[in-house]
Amino acid sequence: MNAPAELLIHTAAGPAHVTTPAPRDIWWDLVERDPDSHVTQTPTWLACLCASGPYGDASRLYTFGDGSRILLPLVRRLRHPPRLGAEESWPAGWGIGGPVAPGGIGPQQARVLFDDLADRPVLRVGVRFRPGDTGTWERAAPAGFRPEPHMTQVVDLDGGFDTVWRRRFHTRVRRDVRRAENSSLQVEVDRTGRLVPAFQYLYDQSIERWAGQQHEPLALARWRRRREFPGERLAVVAAQFGADCAIWMAWRSGEPVASIVVLRHGPHAKFWRAAMNRELAHPVRATPLLNRLAIEEACEKGCRFYDMGESTPDSSLAHFKAGFGAVAHSSPRYSRERLPVSAAERGLRRVVKRVIRFQDA
Repeated sequence: MNAPAELLIHTAAGPAHVTTPAPRDIWWDLVERDPDSHVTQTPTWLACLCASGPYGDASRLYTFGDGSRILLPLVRRLRHPPRLGAEESWPAGWGIGGPVAPGGIGPQQARVLFDDLADRPVLRVGVRFRPGDTGTWERAAPAGFRPEPHMTQVVDLDGGFDTVWRRRFHTRVRRDVRRAENSSLQVEVDRTGRLVPAFQYLYDQSIERWAGQQHEPLALARWRRRREFPGERLAVVAAQFGADCAIWMAWRSGEPVASIVVLRHGPHAKFWRAAMNRELAHPVRATPLLNRLAIEEACEKGCRFYDMGESTPDSSLAHFKAGFGAVAHSSPRYSRERLPVSAAERGLRRVVKRVIRFQDA
């Protein structure tokens, strides 16, 4: 980690001191005191990015005149000249970033962050904000920052597992879980990374299934999915999180059937990844059983939320998560680009999808 730089910035909303990269002890202190901080806002998550991708720490600690502090998790993309690079919180596929602030964020402070990011000498700056912060940032966003809608689905664990099971799980999900419990499935949970190869085996099978569902050439699907989630990434996350990374695995006659990965920090549990052999898993409803067990454990550990991640509205995945009582929350991304690179990329993807008759699952 580079020695932190101390900067005094002057913005239209006022001055602030910036320390970058942010000192880890202060970052952890702010995370621990902010009850709304997510798993993906921790220094551990930053370490996962930097260890498994071409990223460097660009986090920024803002200190204001009244002594209040705001921590912005941020990475810069390496291997590019700064003017052609990006600073993001976080890059696509890495989930929710955004500021950590135990005392909340006022409109003036929000504008200072936006003004500072607008001055960054890079091609693109982007921040994905967590649910609940939307109004503050929407009002503070200056011209030039484009909002991009995202939705994340979260199960409220208030009341404990009995309440979640009886009042939030859909009848269909409870029925599926009972079916799985009466099957010949064996379930284990690994917190050491030992089951990473088994998960990857199932994930490779899932890629083939997704390609068929989306009418996507298998070679393209493998390239795209492995670029989004390379094989070593789960091993890195398991090593960084240790016991707070749980790989739940369902077996049948010695064969891996389905698996989910759940991360935990403080009151937040995050359902991060899933994979399965559908021919073996679906008839016995293995995945609902794994989520039921993970949610029960999250309740036992005192978690308040089970974050099931992002979904496309009205998709089959969104309906699956809603069956566990997951409620959709807005979690927008705001970005500023000096050149319209993202628009060009989106246009190219639309053309390719039309050519191959791609169907969103």
